[in-house]
Amino acid sequence: MNIEVRDNPDQSRYEAVLDGEAVGFAYYDLRPGRVVFTHTEVAPDAEGHGVASTLIRHALDDVRARGQKIVPLCPFVRAFLARHTEYVDLVA
Repeated sequence: MNIEVRDNPDQSRYEAVLDGEAVGFAYYDLRPGRVVFTHTEVAPDAEGHGVASTLIRHALDDVRARGQKIVPLCPFVRAFLARHTEYVDLVA
């Protein structure tokens, strides 16, 4: 399974794309120097295949590359951070 992740700033979300179709979304609001993650969702037929984890990992890597911090309001992002402490330094 090859999951592509892209930022879609016009829609304020990161998108996980599988076979050309967006199947996962991590919604965000931008603040000065911060990305506020508000909600993550995955299409029901794509659940259980690591889409959400791949999506958030790539989104956090992108935030890090941009030199920004995050505010994890989304429960999935908070749970991901609890399991992947290498990203905790991104929390504002």
